[in-house]
Amino acid sequence: MKISIASLALLAVLLAFGAHAQEAKPADSKPKVASGLMMKQGDKLVFAPCRDRSYSMVDDISPGGMVTAALNSVGLAAGRKLYVELMAVLDGGMVRASGLNVARAEGRCQQPGGNEESWRATGNEPGWLLAVGPEVVVLKRMDQPDVNVPATPITQDNGVVTFSARTEATRLAVRFEHKVCRDTMADAAFGWTATVEVNGQTLKGCAWQR
Repeated sequence: MKISIASLALLAVLLAFGAHAQEAKPADSKPKVASGLMMKQGDKLVFAPCRDRSYSMVDDISPGGMVTAALNSVGLAAGRKLYVELMAVLDGGMVRASGLNVARAEGRCQQPGGNEESWRATGNEPGWLLAVGPEVVVLKRMDQPDVNVPATPITQDNGVVTFSARTEATRLAVRFEHKVCRDTMADAAFGWTATVEVNGQTLKGCAWQR
């Protein structure tokens, strides 16, 4: 049986295509945090991942264009370069953003929380900061002693995150709601609002995942 050169060439193409199809993986449809720098060029949103020299276009698929509105509130529309953490899916080289974790008008990449923190929240008037670690939750308030309580299981349901802890001296209850929160003093926008109640005092601010 004789096989023509054209048939061999076609067979080679089919084998190569089959190998490529086996290597290709379906796109992950679950949004993940994408960290990088965001710029606006004309009517296009351009995203540059941290520690990477590549660029991608951004498609804002969030309800009502919420992500773009939040980014514009900290200077994107005015031409500022932002550090952003988007909840997004990479689809064929396009970053499809469905939510926001944090956006800062600092224009440089920041370190993630890693194993040391899972959440952080801040507020003003009075100034305060909450850091949620795997073993300890720390609350710092201006002109007051730090509060340290053991970490407890976090409950997340329908866009609301809650947890509480109690010691002999401290009662702490935390609630994060998945709504864009603007901190004008920090020139930043966050994906969550924060309410912290500690020993009868209520603190309001913004929160983000670390």
